[in-house]
Amino acid sequence: MNFNDLFNFLTELKKNNNKEWMDAHRKWYHQLRNSFIEWLDNLDDVLSEIDPDYFPTSGKKGINRINNNLLFHPHKPVYKDHFAAGLDQRSKQGDFYIQIGINDCELAGGYWKPDHKILHSIREAIDYNGEELVAILNKKSFKKTFGGLIADPNMLKKAPKGYTLDHKHIDLLRLRTIAVIHPLTRKDVLDSDFDKKIIEVYTEMLPFRRYLNQAVTV
Repeated sequence: MNFNDLFNFLTELKKNNNKEWMDAHRKWYHQLRNSFIEWLDNLDDVLSEIDPDYFPTSGKKGINRINNNLLFHPHKPVYKDHFAAGLDQRSKQGDFYIQIGINDCELAGGYWKPDHKILHSIREAIDYNGEELVAILNKKSFKKTFGGLIADPNMLKKAPKGYTLDHKHIDLLRLRTIAVIHPLTRKDVLDSDFDKKIIEVYTEMLPFRRYLNQAVTV
């Protein structure tokens, strides 16, 4: 995958974020999209080998649309400024997310604003065995890789229904989004060891994602 070419494309797209420009450069876009899918397929194979619980997800299935949903977000530009995908996609919300963009590159995982049923299951797991999650979050290498959970601006001010403010894990129970992000630089993406770095981050994130995914599937 020629990520340098991908950055060049996204830079030009940002300057000309309209259908006319995209139509004129559709061949370039599809070449990059096909290369990105092939790269994802190779990564999918590697992750399948290192994680016995991995859910195979082809690049074609995992890749996100480059078009913004203007129906729900009419003020956004026509096209996104990044290529992105979700692998290990047993549950789409709990997948391993990869984003390569001109402004933000990242590896992420967890649950972003899950529906009530999923959030209820996560809270039940925290109530039953929150110590396991706390141990994962407090692991030195985990903190170094992710810095902790992402800030949740929609965090409840009060205790969720069925819990009290004096619960020992109330800060976790009040979350509406529970996820982590490992930011990447453009240098990281262009480095010859980029795939190796992805595997390292995936492995470090795995206990966190397993805890959450088990909570919503049990």
